[in-house]
Order: sequence, then structure tokens, then C-alpha cells
Amino acid sequence: MLGFGRSRHRFTTATAVFGLLVAGVAVQASAAAPAAAATPHRILFDNAHAETAGNADWIISTSQPDPLGQDSSPSAETDWTGALSSWGVALQKTGDYSLKTLPSGSSLAYGGSTATDLSNFDTLVLPEPNTLFTTAEKTAIMTFVKNGGGLFMVSDHTGADRNSDGEDAVEILNDLMTNNSVDSTDPFGFSIDTLDVSSGYPAAISDSTDAVLHGSFGTVTKSLIADGTTATLKPSDNSAVKGLVYRSGYSGNTGAFFATSTFGSGRVAFWGDSSPIDDGTGQSGNTLYDGWNDTGATNAALALNATEWLAGGSSSGGGGGGGGTCTAAQLLANPGFESGNTSWTATSGVITNSSSEAARTGSYKAWLNGYGSANTDTLSQAVTIPSGCAATLNFYLHVDTAETTTSTAYDTLKAQVLNSSGTVLSTLATYSNLNAASGYTLRSFDLSSYAGQTVTVKFTGTEGSTLQTSFVLDDTALNVS
Repeated sequence: MLGFGRSRHRFTTATAVFGLLVAGVAVQASAAAPAAAATPHRILFDNAHAETAGNADWIISTSQPDPLGQDSSPSAETDWTGALSSWGVALQKTGDYSLKTLPSGSSLAYGGSTATDLSNFDTLVLPEPNTLFTTAEKTAIMTFVKNGGGLFMVSDHTGADRNSDGEDAVEILNDLMTNNSVDSTDPFGFSIDTLDVSSGYPAAISDSTDAVLHGSFGTVTKSLIADGTTATLKPSDNSAVKGLVYRSGYSGNTGAFFATSTFGSGRVAFWGDSSPIDDGTGQSGNTLYDGWNDTGATNAALALNATEWLAGGSSSGGGGGGGGTCTAAQLLANPGFESGNTSWTATSGVITNSSSEAARTGSYKAWLNGYGSANTDTLSQAVTIPSGCAATLNFYLHVDTAETTTSTAYDTLKAQVLNSSGTVLSTLATYSNLNAASGYTLRSFDLSSYAGQTVTVKFTGTEGSTLQTSFVLDDTALNVS
């Protein structure tokens, strides 16, 4: 049955000028990033959530917050005391890292004035937390990542409740991802499985371009499970999620023992067991297992490469665009559309401040389709991604529809990357009336493989001749680091 579209009053009529971007455009004020990454890369290890409870000793040093207080120039893992001392010492010896520990009794915060505030760091490591994060802490962690921080989550098997408070790392990390005030709609694209896998040597996928598997600290071939768990990937929720190491007999979206993803401008890594980061040393009274130096695995390379990737180090790139130096920047001009019809090429009336569809921030947004009749709207911008950069495209999407079907995609929006000749290099995602929901949802895509190229980011909305569907975009960003 034919349906009528809602009244749609466009503010503008002129087609925007096609803009060719160069690196170095200022970051929009509505999405301020953490302090710019610099050498040394700043890593904060958490010890405020029972990381040393029971038989665990997940610290890089007993000197906290500054491990240099125990030994200012460590050369061996025993120069610092803790089951993670090998991890810390290996980073410290490069001269490229500044390491701190959040001591027991402290709280994670973002945007404050303390020395251990997350705004002072590039990466947060959560090595098997054993107490729930508070509401404020979850907001701090998620905002930190969204604004460009790296998050390294190390889990353990279900039931590993080391302090007997009724919570284990699986529950705590899943709670962080599903019960926070920033984005609880599967923001990273995976959930941690409630499993206890007793043993195994999960194998790495074959991908010579991946910076975590092939980084400056070595090549990853296998890891180790000694009572651990895996993750289930959900790329339909976040297309950037990627399994790198899999439990034997598993692949694709199940059995991922090590996975990476992005959220906003930041990066995320997940590891399904704490045994691989255990170096067998620690405080007196702890019986520890030396997974770090296990000759059947390459756990040290995996931990160190992942830390470097999360911090935006020299091995950053993920999809193959990394390997060189890169100045962190946001490359899209007029990213929130507040300058009206500038820098974007758009169908007449797409960039608008009409009150019929609310902007996510400010007054303007890009509103494609919504007429309830057959039409096509487009929105595009060309951008040059510098060589040696990791690149992430982010945008917020709201889909509003009058369609009532729960099974048929009558109206669609394609997000694509094109080359300078207009050839489609990749269709990043296709959304439809089936994605309708209240509010805006963050969408993120890894464009690192296009480093060194000038590409066009293009959105094409196609509406059928039935009931209206509106695709509303706001607060775009193409971040490189």
C-alpha cells in the first residue's frame, strides 16, 4: 500500500561544494580527545579492583603508582615484583613507554586532576579485575575509549571469583560493556563467554597485515589457555571487531580467544585468560604459572604488540595502513554539519537544521530520504589519509521509519568508500528501515587499509514508494593516529 511521507521542510537548497581534505583539520569541540599521544606512550595498569586477590598477583611492580620507585632501570623481570613484571619491564626497556599503576583503594576517573586520571594516559590495562566497576568508573572507562584511549581487557574463566564477592572477571567485563551510561548496545561488538576451557594452545589467524599479530615485538603464532574463556563476536553490532587468535576447532564469530575492536576514536583488545601474561614471578606466597615464557606459545609478543597498537605506537594500523609515523588528527571538514553546506557534496536539502528531525548535537545534521516516495539522496566528502596512519571512520546514525514490517528492507542507506575515479572500494555497511530505533547509534569502521590514498566517504540513501524512512547522520569523524 502506498503511504504518505511526513512533511519535510528543508532549510537549504544549494548543493554543497565538493571538498578535498588534507591532514591536520582540528578536532570538533563536541568530541574532545585525550591528551595527544606522544613518546613515551602512557600506560596505566589497574590494581584497584582486587587484581591481587587470592592467588593472583596481576601487578607490574609493588611500587605504586610509579614502578620506577622499585628499580629505575630494570633489566630483568625480577627487578620489579609482580606476576606482570615481565610485561612492564619489557615495555620500560624500550624507552618508549611511561608506566603507572592505579593503586588499591583508588578509583578510575576521566577528566580530573589526579596524576592517575585516565586523561593522562593512552591505554588502560584491566588485568582480570575481580570487583565490579562503579557507575562513575564505567562512564570514565567508556568515555576514555570513545575519545581515543586504548582499552586492554584480560579475562579469566567463569567462576574465577578470587575474592569471593560473587563476581568474576567475565561478569565484571560484560557488565562494563552492557551496563554503562555511554553506550550499552554492544559497543565493542563482542561478549565474553561463560566458559572454563581447561587447556589448549589457540592459534593465530593468517593475516600478515595485522599489527597485533605482526608487530615490532615479534610474530604471534599461538597463545595459551590454562583455564580461560573465549568471546563471541557480533560484527553486525560493530564491524571493526576482529578475532585474531582462536580456540582449536573454532573460527569466525565463535571461540575467539584474542580479539580487537574499536569504539569511537579508541581501540579495544580482549584476551580470554590471565595465564598468558603470568610470568611465574610475584610476591611471596603466590603460586604462579609462567605463561609469558611458555615455549609452546608467543604470549609476550601478543601482549606487547597489542599494547603498542592500543597506544597508537609505531606498529599501529590494524588493517595494514600502519608501520610509519603519524600525526594524530581528525580529517573530516565540517564534521558536525554546523557550517551548513560546506565541505560536503550532498543532494539538495540533505544538510539541514530542520526541527522535524533533531540533531544529535548542535542544530545541523545530514538528513537523507524521509519523503515516503521513491528518491535517492547522497552525501560525500573526499579525504586524504596519510601514509603510516591507522584510520577510523565514526558517525552517529538515527533511523526513523513509518514502515511496520519486521522482515523487509524497503529503504536502505549504504556507507561506502570510493577511489578518486568513483569506483566503490568497499561497502562498509547497509542500513535499512529494519534498523529504526530511538536516538543515535555510533557506527565505527577501520579505514587503515586506505592509508596513503585519497578516498571518498559516501552515503547513499534509497527510498521506495511506500512509507517514509529517514536516515539522519551527525557528528562524523575520520580519526588517524
